[in-house]
Order: sequence, then C-alpha cells, then structure tokens
Amino acid sequence: MTTISDLYQPHHRRCDDLFSEAEAAASEGRWDTARDATAKFAKVLEAHLASEEGTLFPALEQATGMRGGPTAVMRSEHQHMRAMVKSLEGAVERQAKDDYLGTAETLLVLMQQHNMKEEHILYPLCDRELSDAGLLEKIGQQLA
Repeated sequence: MTTISDLYQPHHRRCDDLFSEAEAAASEGRWDTARDATAKFAKVLEAHLASEEGTLFPALEQATGMRGGPTAVMRSEHQHMRAMVKSLEGAVERQAKDDYLGTAETLLVLMQQHNMKEEHILYPLCDRELSDAGLLEKIGQQLA
C-alpha cells in the first residue's frame, strides 16, 4: 500500500534536483537558464507546500485533534521558504550572483532541516494516522 512517505519523500528529491539545477546555472552566470530553472523549482516547490498545507495538514489535524505542534512549525517554515524563493527570483532578474548564491545557501540549509523533520517525524506520524485511499490519491495527483 502506498503511504504518505511514499508520495512526499520522492517529491522532496525532485525539488532538491530542480533547486540544484537552478543554483548551478546562477553560479555559472547562465541567467536565462537560471531564470527558467528557478521558475520551475518555485512551481514544483509551491505545489508541494500547497499540497501539505491544503490537504495533508488538515487531514492530520482532523485525525489527531492537534492544531499546533508539528503542522504549525511546518507552515511557518513554508512561509520562510516562500520568501527565500522570492528573493531568488529577484536576484535572477537583477543577475545578482552573490545575492542568489547567498540566499540559495540559506534556503538549502532550511530545506534540508525541514525535510528531515518531515521525513523522520511528520510523515511517519501521517503514515500511522492516515490511510484513506482517497486522500492518498488526491495527494498523488497534486504532486504529479
């Protein structure tokens, strides 16, 4: 049976790969490629965050009765990530290599820490609490 972890963890890797492509292009001063790669990363990351916030977190909160705790922390970190992505987009438009790479370094650390919390704490909790096939199908469609 497919689990929450089975759906979201590979999507983390996809986001990581797209982020690496964008960062490499900016590092090399290939600004057209960096712009496109950053936009693609931003789109896929936003789909991931929106799926968690709009589908996964509410389902977990309903199943467990928890309204704060891990989902509140994840939502806060999502907002930080979104702000950093906006900074990356601005740096690409200005072709500001140092700004881009500095923000990318901070975002990378945040994403790594965030993903570890999700993959080792939140998703296993969801795997135990959520098994509705309709929910899993909806999440799969959101991440496709």
